[in-house]
Amino acid sequence: MSLVFAPATDTARPIHLLTSERFEAWVADQPEAVRTWAAANAFTAAAGSVLLVPGPEGGAAMALVGLGKAAEAPRHRFLLGGARARLPEGAWRIATDLQPEARDEAALGWLLAGYRFDRYAKAEAPKATLVAPEGCDAPRLEAIAAGEALTRDLVNTPASDMGPDELEQAARRLANSFGAEVSVTTGDALLENNFPMIHAVGRAAPRAPRLIDMTWGSEGPRLTLVGKGVCFDTGGLNLKPGSSMGLMKKDMGGAATVLGLAHMIMALKLPLRLRVLIPAVENAVAGNAFRPGDILTSRKGLTVEINNTDAEGRLVLADALALAAEDAPDLTISMATLTGAARVAVGPDLAPFYCDDEAVAAALSAAGRKVRDPLWRMPFWAPYEPMIEPGIADLDNAPSGGMAGSITAALFLRRFAPAPYVHFDIYAWQPSAAPARPKGGVGMGARAILEALPGLVKA
Repeated sequence: MSLVFAPATDTARPIHLLTSERFEAWVADQPEAVRTWAAANAFTAAAGSVLLVPGPEGGAAMALVGLGKAAEAPRHRFLLGGARARLPEGAWRIATDLQPEARDEAALGWLLAGYRFDRYAKAEAPKATLVAPEGCDAPRLEAIAAGEALTRDLVNTPASDMGPDELEQAARRLANSFGAEVSVTTGDALLENNFPMIHAVGRAAPRAPRLIDMTWGSEGPRLTLVGKGVCFDTGGLNLKPGSSMGLMKKDMGGAATVLGLAHMIMALKLPLRLRVLIPAVENAVAGNAFRPGDILTSRKGLTVEINNTDAEGRLVLADALALAAEDAPDLTISMATLTGAARVAVGPDLAPFYCDDEAVAAALSAAGRKVRDPLWRMPFWAPYEPMIEPGIADLDNAPSGGMAGSITAALFLRRFAPAPYVHFDIYAWQPSAAPARPKGGVGMGARAILEALPGLVKA
């Protein structure tokens, strides 16, 4: 993979990023050979189009990349990243004056387009490289790209090679890279240390359930990230149909995303006391699997009636959030591939989030727009609270009726989380290839959180 910028060089060839409106004026100022070549190739700067312009010796002397109509800009992201694989080997530079946000998006898109998942089959990385644009924070963009690559690798790895133990090892490797500390509670020790719902969900699998607890930083506000680490979800005794099980290797996408975000935070040495909690389990089927109708007692002491064993993610998160609350963090964020209802509501590209704090929610929304990491705020809708109160226990893990499934899951988690609290119900998967986002695992929300952090957690 090529996730870093090229050294500065005077021989880097120019890339011109052009909107359809700007193209006519730009090409009119070019030498006749450039005008003739563009006309002969019918180049109009349509979104994602690429034209290599030859020099006197025949090789590509410059590249034109179309951004489409300015009014259609919200429809497109990372168009320069999409062009990277179509450029010949060698160093390139952005020759267009761009606003800082557009410049950073273009540069980050280029880096992200260097990602390849090549663990099981060879995948040739693009050979074109980019000199960091003047004015951009190159180390920051490289840290973001590396964190995103970590998230993608973890999600893309099949469950045969990414169970609770392998997820723990990934956390330990990350911790070792930045001097963080890791403690892990595994198997029956979960019961001894009062994590009963993590144990219940994972006890049927031959690979032991565990709680991964990583800490880093000794000064600054306390930020706790909690990631759902269900390494494979069969649905348990409420078995999923085969058509719904095919992507369940990505059910640890929340854990993968918080680890990628943790990489960014630690690589950039942000002045925080970071804690990452990952309940890592496999929701399997066996004689000792937890059952519909069971009532579990959580770490917090709240009882939970199990009406569907396929609503297991909120159970393991609840114990982890209860632990987080005991440390009184300044901000707690959970990330989970939690509900199909969220996908029905907003599709695969938007990361819905829940937050009661208006200032925190506004900061996240603004950051998402700025760094083109799209978020959508959803409501902690208090009138739905009775839907998660079954009567026989304090809480219901799967209210009947099928309505407001993402909201009721978020309300469930809020019963265990400390305030202020943000919950992301993400998909963690790119269903079809797009510029700088190949089909497969993808981070959602991490870049927006990183951008917003300085205003979210203050000393």
